[in-house]
Amino acid sequence: MRIIAIETTCDETAASVIENGEIKSDIVFSQVLLHRKYYGIVPELASRAHMEKIAGVIGAALKKSGVEYKKNGRTFFKKVDAVAFSRGPGLPGALLVGRAAGETLSRFFKCRFLGINHLEGHVLSYEFENSKISRKLKYPFIAMIVSGGHTELWRARAFGKYKLLGKTRDDAAGEAFDKIAKLLKLGYPGGPIIDALAVKGKANAVKFPRPYMREGHEFSFSGLKTAVAYHLKDNYRLDEKNGFKITKRGINDICASFQEAIVDTLVYKAINACEKFKLKELVIGGGVAANSRFRLKMNEAGELAGINVCFADKKYSGDNAAMIGLCAWRKLNAAGRFKNSIEISPNLTISETVRQRGSKTVKQNKRKQKIVRSK
Repeated sequence: MRIIAIETTCDETAASVIENGEIKSDIVFSQVLLHRKYYGIVPELASRAHMEKIAGVIGAALKKSGVEYKKNGRTFFKKVDAVAFSRGPGLPGALLVGRAAGETLSRFFKCRFLGINHLEGHVLSYEFENSKISRKLKYPFIAMIVSGGHTELWRARAFGKYKLLGKTRDDAAGEAFDKIAKLLKLGYPGGPIIDALAVKGKANAVKFPRPYMREGHEFSFSGLKTAVAYHLKDNYRLDEKNGFKITKRGINDICASFQEAIVDTLVYKAINACEKFKLKELVIGGGVAANSRFRLKMNEAGELAGINVCFADKKYSGDNAAMIGLCAWRKLNAAGRFKNSIEISPNLTISETVRQRGSKTVKQNKRKQKIVRSK
């Protein structure tokens, strides 16, 4: 089975080819340089960049995978079984670019066209190892998606059977990293920069609050962001042009302390969910899953609690098209038991990505209808 996948939910333009459970190509164009001076994503600029780059990215993926090849000076294409695109959640304009490109490809190759939930892709990306779909998820498990736009906990009973336990009420974890990096004028994206500087600092230098929200499975990071802002205002002089006057050591300590508060919160919430539902498998995906401190403390906490922690490889933690192809591959191998929609959905939730009724349930419903009619 050969699948072409497209990812354009935010600021990465990506295309991938999955063939018989192996990644044959995975091309990603990052818009980081475009958005860096704004310290965040500008939706209109992101959409335009996707339009400019999508054709070239897809072309590179097809050539690298061998789907497009030349023979005797002529261009040929191998058979493609399906084209998949990320239909949400994401930026509306960016999603439209992905759908238009995907629909064009599906018509060209005369194959199926699938819409995929971007968040489900982050969860399933754990299955990639050495560019192959070789690690199998062990259901049931708790899933944590932690990225620039999302921080969520799911309960996964089986592939396609998910329940949202809780999500952030305000800022996502990755968004909080970006905003603190902006306050400190460190650059964009903030997550990798703070991760690198935190290694040189002391995690207990500043006692920032931990927004555990013990009553449920939801998250909130806006208060932590405010605490950092007040710490800077109360302890450092502000230069309107250059920002707060802080030594390098001071910046390192603030980064380490802030990161520790984020990590402690994520670890607590994940372990708490596993223990509440008595599950021993925890799967973590999303861009923040690449954070070195988070990986270390999460693995340590998992070992103490007897929970198997499954992180996606760092290469596949961020947005990529391979994970979209993986979702499509799983759905096609499930013999049509899943819903398929190609409508874009900027606010797509996991409740819209569910397994259809099995044949046994359908038969039972038909029997009930016959009984009612006979009466």
